Amino acid sequence: MLKKKCDINIARTIDLAHKMIELAQTGYEHHEDPGCGVLYGILLDTGYKILDLAEKEKQAHILKGWWVESIDINSLIKEGLNEHTKKTGD
Repeated sequence: MLKKKCDINIARTIDLAHKMIELAQTGYEHHEDPGCGVLYGILLDTGYKILDLAEKEKQAHILKGWWVESIDINSLIKEGLNEHTKKTGD
């Protein structure tokens, strides 16, 4: 079964949300003023909201029979970057 582009984007979104959460936690641990605390608090909250939405959408795709379980996020990210590079010439 071929990977659907919409599933690839969901997998990439889940990965991005995890990175946002990780950065927010690290940033909050190292913050030195209230403004940074607010910034990383918002990043953390947003990361969790995006993760929740993306996971729900993944489940919806699984129920529809679209989702390919063997999706390797690292290859998808590389694949997505290659497609972006082809389109933009970056």
